[in-house]
Amino acid sequence: MNFLKTLFVIALPIILQNFFSSFVNMLDTIMVGQLGSIDIAAVGLANQIFFVLNIVLFGTVSGGSIFMTQFWGKKDIQGIHRTMGITLIMSFFVSLVFFSVAFFAPRFCLSLYTKDYEVIKRGAEYLRCVAPSYFFFGIGFAFAHAERSIERVKIPMVATITSVLLNAVLNYFLIFGIKIGGNQIIPAMGIIGAAIATNIARFIEFLILIIIPYARHYEIAAKFSQYFKSQPGFLAKYVRICLPVLINESLWGIGQSIQNSIYAHAGTDIIAAFNIQSTISNLIWTFFIGCGNACAIIIGKKIGEGMYDEAKKLAKKITFFMIGCATCVGIFLFPLSMCLIYFFKVEPEVIHMAQVFLWIAICLYPLWSIGMSMVVGVCRSGGDTIFALIIDVGFMWVVSLPLGFCAVYFWHLPFWAIYLCVHTEDFLKATFGLIRLFSGKWLKNVTE
Repeated sequence: MNFLKTLFVIALPIILQNFFSSFVNMLDTIMVGQLGSIDIAAVGLANQIFFVLNIVLFGTVSGGSIFMTQFWGKKDIQGIHRTMGITLIMSFFVSLVFFSVAFFAPRFCLSLYTKDYEVIKRGAEYLRCVAPSYFFFGIGFAFAHAERSIERVKIPMVATITSVLLNAVLNYFLIFGIKIGGNQIIPAMGIIGAAIATNIARFIEFLILIIIPYARHYEIAAKFSQYFKSQPGFLAKYVRICLPVLINESLWGIGQSIQNSIYAHAGTDIIAAFNIQSTISNLIWTFFIGCGNACAIIIGKKIGEGMYDEAKKLAKKITFFMIGCATCVGIFLFPLSMCLIYFFKVEPEVIHMAQVFLWIAICLYPLWSIGMSMVVGVCRSGGDTIFALIIDVGFMWVVSLPLGFCAVYFWHLPFWAIYLCVHTEDFLKATFGLIRLFSGKWLKNVTE
């Protein structure tokens, strides 16, 4: 059981970080949900731009994490710094692109998801206001993943918990306003207040992620020039390993965004229900995100140390552990689905659809856990990024997205059938992922 102890020492701070982040996102949804279906749909769709940014950045820094975890196993600090410099440059430019799109063309972005004029209007106001937070998030994201790669997992946890708690408090004050003695101290700003709160919280998170490593002289903290020292052949190797990860996450994020567009075109009530379900599932799924990232750190370090057989054994143990946990979590989550009516001030039919979405998701959790373990934890830590690309987005773009599109535009299926069509990829991803796991072909030492 030593592997469980090692797993949770690394995973627990990541789990707590993602849990608090998702929990506050759920609070945001509940708070905005008090404003009505239009606003909850508007904020949900506007946040799809941030979701895609998050995914692209994850692809950018995850590629670097493959090198950093293996360099950490070798105690090659200069290698970590070189990798960090590349991820910082890429994160900055990705953030710049998304800021420009969100700030200067918010209506165009939202029109890709819905034709509802009011949803586009309200969502565009929110999107333009929240766009500056993308810069703070992008640079902070690069530092957070570098800190995780060298097992400094508590810093991102502290930064995120501080940020999300601040965001929750500011959301309440700025969305609904404050009255004291009949005087309006802070005006109620609705979803614009939520955007302002996000900007402030992301800035604080950014400061924590950068200041603490330098103040405590951690391994990733270096002079600016050290991040950009070149080594012959390193950039080419970096691109060869990391480009599939970036393409993978970009296509996956765009695919997820298209899935949301499919639900939005099926109806405003359906996308509102889906946003409720996804908020709850994201909260529960923080455990598996933490385990997947911890798996990548542990296995990558073992590979860097040259302990290949041990890495393969750990990969199998962690994967099956996650499958068992996903099954148990789904069972305990079912009663929560019956309580949605007490948390969201929306129409009864929206609540019913959200419950059905959640019941189907519960059944799919074990399959999702395999995908998380194999793509994020096993294949990427082993440098098997092309296979991860194939199973993670190949089935999505070739199978599930076309089926989802046909379900809405041609077959006019009910909402639950649309959801099933969109998630057909999960069965294929789990099957091929397990085959790859037992073959052992995923393991490669990228630092040699």
